[in-house]
Amino acid sequence: MNRRLWLASAALSISILLRLWWALFFPSNLILVDLHVYVEGAANLFGGNLYEWTDSSRSPQFPLPFTYPPFAALLLYPLHFLPFDVVAVGWLLATAAALFGIVWIALEMMVGRAAMHEQSWRTAAVAWTAGGLWLEPVRSTLDYGQVNVFIVLLAMLAARSTRWWLSGLLVGVATGIKLTPAVTGLYFVARRRWLAVIASAAAFFGTMGLTYLLTPRETEKYFGQLVDDPHRIGPVGSVINQSLRGALSRIAGHDIGSGLVWKSAVLLTAVLAFFAWRALRSDDRLGLLLIVQLFGMMVAPISWSHHWICLVPLVLWLRYGPLSKAVGARLITAFWLFNTIVGIPWMLGVLQKSMWDVSRPWYLAWAGASNAIGVLVLFAWMIAVARFSPAPAVDRSLEREPYPVP
Repeated sequence: MNRRLWLASAALSISILLRLWWALFFPSNLILVDLHVYVEGAANLFGGNLYEWTDSSRSPQFPLPFTYPPFAALLLYPLHFLPFDVVAVGWLLATAAALFGIVWIALEMMVGRAAMHEQSWRTAAVAWTAGGLWLEPVRSTLDYGQVNVFIVLLAMLAARSTRWWLSGLLVGVATGIKLTPAVTGLYFVARRRWLAVIASAAAFFGTMGLTYLLTPRETEKYFGQLVDDPHRIGPVGSVINQSLRGALSRIAGHDIGSGLVWKSAVLLTAVLAFFAWRALRSDDRLGLLLIVQLFGMMVAPISWSHHWICLVPLVLWLRYGPLSKAVGARLITAFWLFNTIVGIPWMLGVLQKSMWDVSRPWYLAWAGASNAIGVLVLFAWMIAVARFSPAPAVDRSLEREPYPVP
């Protein structure tokens, strides 16, 4: 092991130990709050009150319900038989391992599998994982004990695989756990991977069928009554909701709902995403996947800042991808690094009087739209670069040192 790889490994080990130390020895109401909901809520799967159960002990302002499909509860159900500290340690370690998988696949999709056998790129994967643990979406995911890193890993594994059945299975299962990964199907559609699209739908409906056989009441309640109720997930106007609906609601001073304003914003985003897709090279699989994932974050009614795990591979794509040397690339990269290191939505969350208040001073409302504005600018930049400054081929050599970390 060379010196750089040793240092990167040491940094990663220290980062993981610090996260474990923080979670286990300095617990507060919000530390691993979502993991508590997963474990304690899923325990009610076969009791007939999965979606009536709430936990108000850790979040008095908003009693926390179990908000995922019943298939997620089925997968999480065995955890309630274990001591929670054991679950917590395993969950945090698995999250760190999943983040390493995301970083590895992101780099591999850009430089090729052969290059990942080189020690310099392995070092880069370890170093970026160590740094990625401290980016706001990931550190908040770790604080809450959230599932987001696993969901993004499944999407990236699906895009990486050339086997239609495996790609479809991964996306279908991810959608069964949390509905938002369904947007990955657009990636298969755009790449004309029709068998993967069919397999994704089949796998998802398979998760529904399984839970209907085991718990028909909970399955009917979720998909028949709760699936389109964003207010059950949380306050739409809270600054940590970085979706289009959240950003526009704070600017307007009230929840804009899903009416004309929101539909117009979705249409604009879709148009920009389409032309950004067309602007990228067809072999830039990571860039194309990121467009789809960012579009999904934008159009969902609720996209908490810790849902934006795709910002980690986005930073990697901006640093090493085909447009890394294009005009404006460094400025775009600097914005997303600043936004994720500082955590603008998280920081502004301290300044909002209440998570339920939508209206706020204009400067806080616009600052709280950082992710939404950043995505629109990113798409526009991709289009402009392709139009006025054709992108150079991706640098697959190891002449450029891949060591800088956020």
